[in-house]
Amino acid sequence: MASSGERRLLFDTRGRRKHVIRVVYAILALLMGTSLFLVVGPVNIGELIGNSSSAGSASKVFDEQAERIERRLVKDPNDEQLLLQLTRARINAGNAQIEPVGETEQPTIPLSAKEDFNAAGEAWARYLKQAGNEPNPAAAQLVAGTYLRMAEGSSAVAEAVENVSRAVKAQRIAAEARPSLGSLSTLAIYEYFAGDFAAGNKAAKQAAAKAPSKGEAKNIEKQLAEYRKRGKEFQKQKKEVRKAEREAGKESPQNPFGGGLGGAPAGG
Repeated sequence: MASSGERRLLFDTRGRRKHVIRVVYAILALLMGTSLFLVVGPVNIGELIGNSSSAGSASKVFDEQAERIERRLVKDPNDEQLLLQLTRARINAGNAQIEPVGETEQPTIPLSAKEDFNAAGEAWARYLKQAGNEPNPAAAQLVAGTYLRMAEGSSAVAEAVENVSRAVKAQRIAAEARPSLGSLSTLAIYEYFAGDFAAGNKAAKQAAAKAPSKGEAKNIEKQLAEYRKRGKEFQKQKKEVRKAEREAGKESPQNPFGGGLGGAPAGG
C-alpha cells in the first residue's frame, strides 16, 4: 500500500500532467484557428492546400497515381519532375481524405491522410536537392500550407513547432520567387508563429505595399498585427509547455486532438 507521501507525489504528478494537457490545448488552438482566419484574410488557405470536396474514390485515384510515380522513380530516383509530381499527388491524396466541415470548424485529419502528407514532405525534400536554386514556387506554397495543416494536428508541441518551421522554409521559396500580397502575407504569418518577428514584420510591410489601396493596406496591417499577437502568445505557450513538462518529469504531452505526425509516433 502506498504511503501518504507516495500518494501525494502521485497526485502532484497527475496535477502537473493535467496542466501540461491544458497548455497543449491552448497552444494548438492558436494554430487551429490560423487556417480558419486565413480563409477570410488576405490569403485563402483553401486555395493553397486544396479543398476536399470528396473522399474515398478521389483518395484512391491519387494514391494509385502516387504509386505509379514511385515505380517510375525506382528507375530514375533523381528525376526532378517525377519528385514534384509525387509531392503533389501525395498532398492531393491526403486532402481528399479530409471530410469537409463548416466554415467555422476545423477538419479532423485521419491517420492515413497524415501518412500521405508525411510522404509528400519526403518527396519534397528529395525534390529540393535536385531543383537547386530554382524550386517551383507554386509547389512550395502548396507544401507550406500543408505543413501548417500538419502543425495544427501535431501530436505534441515539438512537432507543431517543427512543422511550422518547415512551413516557413517552403513559404520563403514561394514569396521570394513570386512576391505578392498573398505570398508575403502568408510568409509574415508563418514567421510570427516561428518566432522570427523581425522577418515577420518585414514580410508584413512588403505585403501591405502590394495592396491596391491605402484602405486595404491598413486592413492587411491590422490582420497581420493580430497574427503577430498570436505568434507572441504561441512563443509564450511553448515556454509554459516546456516548463510544465520538466515539472511533470519531462513527459512528452499527447495531442488531445489526434495521433502522430511528421514521422513521429504519438507521444514520441
